[in-house]
Amino acid sequence: MPSVTFDDFYEVPDLNFDIVRLREDLNKILKAKKFNSPGVTHFGAISLNQIPNDKSSIEGNNIRGKYWTIADETGKEVSRDVDIDESKYTQLIPEFENTYFKEVYETLSKKFKLGRVRLLLKEPRSTLSWHKDPECRLHVPIITNKGCSMVIENVAKHLPADGKVWITNNTKYHNFFNGGEQARVHLVACVLESPFKGQNGNN
Repeated sequence: MPSVTFDDFYEVPDLNFDIVRLREDLNKILKAKKFNSPGVTHFGAISLNQIPNDKSSIEGNNIRGKYWTIADETGKEVSRDVDIDESKYTQLIPEFENTYFKEVYETLSKKFKLGRVRLLLKEPRSTLSWHKDPECRLHVPIITNKGCSMVIENVAKHLPADGKVWITNNTKYHNFFNGGEQARVHLVACVLESPFKGQNGNN
């Protein structure tokens, strides 16, 4: 039986955030803002950054962005949603200015070329569609449980909420499922330069 490899999961070395402060400031943010659910069941998003002075860049389909999926038994790949110029998302949203998220955002922005950065909610006992994205994703798990796993092709991995930073190869078919009874929240960023061999982060 072949062994399982986690080549599409990259743990960023020498980078760790304070999980207690992340959770404390998440609670503060959630008192002022609600997760936006842009037509996706059991899913929500709160944007941390936007195109400078363009509030519409974090509304509607811009919250989701373009992806590809295999929708039915025909096996045909179809594209969904709109193209987004991730490189334009450079302005931190004012509500995050006096939070730990600002420090996290600035640290990550110095280390990586980022696009949209969002807090993503996955409700209990739910899953995303089987899909692929134009670029990789950076994850900082904030709230999770043992029933949560990222699945890339046929490999599943739990990402613990311990302050560590992961990059996942979302240019391959994947989904995320939360099989627990607690909501999952990750800070998730689009990464425009891929750490994975033979890729630049785009298809």
